[in-house]
Amino acid sequence: MKNSLYFLSLSLLIGLSSCKQEVKKKEETKARTIQPVDRGTLREINKADALVNEAIDAHGGQAYDTAYYGFTFRKKEYTFHNKGKAYTYSVTFGKNGQDTLDVLDNGKFVRKVNGKPIRLSEKDVIKHTEALNSVIYFATLPHKLKDKAVNKTLIGPTKVKGGDYKAVKITFDQNGGGTDHDDVFMYWINQKTKTVDYLAYKYSTNNGGVRFRSAYNRRNVDGIVFQDYINYKAPIGTPLKQLPELYEKGALEELSKIETEKVVNLAQ
Repeated sequence: MKNSLYFLSLSLLIGLSSCKQEVKKKEETKARTIQPVDRGTLREINKADALVNEAIDAHGGQAYDTAYYGFTFRKKEYTFHNKGKAYTYSVTFGKNGQDTLDVLDNGKFVRKVNGKPIRLSEKDVIKHTEALNSVIYFATLPHKLKDKAVNKTLIGPTKVKGGDYKAVKITFDQNGGGTDHDDVFMYWINQKTKTVDYLAYKYSTNNGGVRFRSAYNRRNVDGIVFQDYINYKAPIGTPLKQLPELYEKGALEELSKIETEKVVNLAQ
């Protein structure tokens, strides 16, 4: 009887071991059948990353990681304080005799009017968060291009006003890419200075649009480069790659100037 129980137990153990080995074999087979990444595509991705990293270094590099600056944009006072992966952005402005302070602290938005917190609808929180994010995004370009949600594609060499450039197309993942993750950007990086001299983007909100920006008034403020832009409009549907050519021909409509004024290093 004892022998029978022994052999029964041994049979069960052998059966369980065989099942585990079979599952392991299936997992290994599945792993082997995963399609490899195309090496050509991988090289292009690496080149695009390398090019963007060079531009980030040219504009400030590691100084961005702990940057704490203030500036004026369209009569509103902005600050951004980077603390590694953490950050705090703010904007202060007066309207109708009231002083308003918006603060975005690691994704959490709070508005205060005359020092008192104000309850906002979810829609308004999203709207004001995106507005504050957008101003800081453009003021600190190309720093944000290293975010995980950013996808980079190397477009290749081109000339703009006689200068040698390489263009990078930027798209965003839905997860982490914000409410406007379907926007598409293109940056033209100067091959001598590694700076972002031109950029363009197309967006779908508010019936959509195509914009092209030309940088000017570049200045280094305690290790970080700030620059202003002339903002141009192109017909909806215009391919971003064609915008430098249209710009050189004077075929783009000037809309506005994006000027970051009174830049000050608040860390000093």
